[in-house]
Amino acid sequence: MHPSLEKLYGLILEADKVLERVVYRTPVDRSRTLSNITEGEIYLKLENLQRTGSFKIRGAYYFLWSILRKRCNVKLCVAASSGNHAQGVALAASELGMKSIIVMPERTPYVKVNATRSYGAKVVLHGSTYDDAYSKAMDIKDKFNAVFVHPFNDERIIAGQGTIGLEIVRKLGDIDVVLVPVGGGGLISGIAIAVKKLIPHAKIIGVQPEGAPAMALSFKEGKLIEVKRVDTIADGVAVKKPGELTFNIIKEVVDDIVLVSEEDIVQALFLLLERSKCVAEPAGALSVAALIGNKVDLKGKRAVAVISGGNIEMSMLARLIDKAMFLEGRLVRICGELPDRPGMLMKVLKILAALKANIVEISHDRLGPYLKPGKARVYVTFEVKDERDLKKILRKLEEKGFVFTVAGSSPT
Repeated sequence: MHPSLEKLYGLILEADKVLERVVYRTPVDRSRTLSNITEGEIYLKLENLQRTGSFKIRGAYYFLWSILRKRCNVKLCVAASSGNHAQGVALAASELGMKSIIVMPERTPYVKVNATRSYGAKVVLHGSTYDDAYSKAMDIKDKFNAVFVHPFNDERIIAGQGTIGLEIVRKLGDIDVVLVPVGGGGLISGIAIAVKKLIPHAKIIGVQPEGAPAMALSFKEGKLIEVKRVDTIADGVAVKKPGELTFNIIKEVVDDIVLVSEEDIVQALFLLLERSKCVAEPAGALSVAALIGNKVDLKGKRAVAVISGGNIEMSMLARLIDKAMFLEGRLVRICGELPDRPGMLMKVLKILAALKANIVEISHDRLGPYLKPGKARVYVTFEVKDERDLKKILRKLEEKGFVFTVAGSSPT
């Protein structure tokens, strides 16, 4: 291992001692479902159960502890974030007796703003993007001579996150693969250094969304690449440009970075919730998305998927559950044209009820420009057990004179 990485490993060991009574030593649980899917032995490192709901408290606390050890007169820190980093810094500062100012974009959901305030931070809402918030944070830093806490591009932040790698090895001993969500690269850098030092043959695989691939592109091209835009539900890893420090580490100790689709992320989140009773945010579910998307061959291997966080808004969770149900064919929307007369819809609903279809939603369109006069287009959303149930329902409707198709498809 390169001397600079040996130095970082030493910092990880120190961080591990510093964090002993600060962080939760989160569980490493075997997933029977994912083990069956992959034909491997799959474990989940559940950082969604960490204080503040994500791994970020580790790096933030160790960073600020290190600063205070050298400069005991520091009283204020500042950070820019719209999510997990904000809460991690706020709690760390509070526990170390410091004040914190967190700059968040004006559109940050109130639940995240309120959570950050609850950990003792003063929240400043500024601008519409992270870059706007970052610029404001720099102004505050200069004005008050405060310490700026970077979300990933700092050795002490990386070392704090690396304590997760130590915990994985302590719990499981020898492992073959660790899958880690990647945004700016701080989490995977720390975990990779710790795991590779203790188990040199272990493979470290990063996972990014297709809509935010900056680190994956940089890794494959061998140089830092900034993407013009990011478009993903996994906002916790929506980074346009990786850090130079994390990129250089990743080049040395990470074996590959794979990309996953938005659909895989949704289904991973749903699988964790339904089968493992584990609430993950989209970014936190990336490692599982790589497994169900067949991005990594783990047959016969012992692997750990890091669930990096569980801070998800309830409204988004509800929408993503519905989306997953549609993707799995357990929630279906059908549409068809009916004579716009009293009682016609009731006949359709009676057929569905007789076949035990659980109706979720009904809507009408009487004004569409392509509808014939006296016709109404009807959409019915309902739950089914499987595709055979759906075909049976469509066949029965047709036998009764009602032609319906799955919404988005064409009549046969």
